[in-house]
Amino acid sequence: MLLVVAVVAMASAGVGGAVSASLVGNEPPEPQGSNALNNEVPSDVPSRAPDTIAGVAQRVSPSVVSIRSASPQTGGNGSGFVIEGDYVVTNNHVVDAVERTGIEVVYSDGHVSKAEVVGAAASSDLAVLRLADPLDVEPLEFGDSDEVTVGDTVIAIGAPLGLEGTVTSGIVSALNRPVTVGESGQEAYISAIQTDAAINPGNSGGPLVNEQGMVIGVNSAIATMGSLSGEQTGSIGLGFAIPSNQASRVVEQLIETGEAPHAVIGAVIDLQYREQGALILEERENGGDTIVRGGPADQAGLRPGDVIVEFDGTPVRDGNQLVTLIHTKAPGDRVEIRYERNGEEHTTVMVLGSSND
Repeated sequence: MLLVVAVVAMASAGVGGAVSASLVGNEPPEPQGSNALNNEVPSDVPSRAPDTIAGVAQRVSPSVVSIRSASPQTGGNGSGFVIEGDYVVTNNHVVDAVERTGIEVVYSDGHVSKAEVVGAAASSDLAVLRLADPLDVEPLEFGDSDEVTVGDTVIAIGAPLGLEGTVTSGIVSALNRPVTVGESGQEAYISAIQTDAAINPGNSGGPLVNEQGMVIGVNSAIATMGSLSGEQTGSIGLGFAIPSNQASRVVEQLIETGEAPHAVIGAVIDLQYREQGALILEERENGGDTIVRGGPADQAGLRPGDVIVEFDGTPVRDGNQLVTLIHTKAPGDRVEIRYERNGEEHTTVMVLGSSND
């Protein structure tokens, strides 16, 4: 059986296809605010209590939008949600598919606004739009994804298959899933929240919210059954969302500076290494250095051939997981590294560098 991960934007040919990925196998959080539930329920529908799935969906949906190309000749769509300041959060791969022909944002009541890109980060698969003609809807708030636990009820809202305002619910089925999406050279490494809420093409960029209506994840990808033809199939109950704590940090950077550099260790990792841990390549095919001189790994005392077995307290299974763990951190963070060299174990502290360096 072949499992592949596909980004979940409805896209024109050649955009948003399936790519292989690394998939390795309390009390609910207290509300952190009330704004996410302040949208009024339309008078022509029966109102439901705010602490029900229907009640959350009624109050959150007005702040969830569909994103499409301004050109009728360009296919593709995704989802997004309004945050403070009338900005819209979505996935980078949604914006990348439609930006060249202009971007339109469609609210749940049909109102359409032009939008421009404030900033986008391919390495995080996140983007922020600024609306030209925003509606007066309540901004959604980010919750604390560190407080999420397996079994929590979650609700996904978006426009799967172009069907705006679609609501699905389920639970958090796993945490910290290392998932890689995107084309070569534009990969995003996500330590994802996994959910069985139905997510399909078009859900990309939409919110995954908890029972209080707080955004705890940004829906980005699904696992599908691989096929010989490479065609993308629908949900099989394995969806992946960017955790809100990572998303909120990146979004803040994009709004402030238009870019969001990711953390790096300044070393080339062998992604084909099949034993436990992440191996720093001993040499490159072109003969270049595998550790950046003066970079974080170099300053921490790491050398080519070292195997990183623990990163900031998390055991490292392989290179893909290590890259994902690095991307959950911010440049400048201090992390403890445990590594093996010539059969002996060592520990060091590393200050993470920036992809802009």
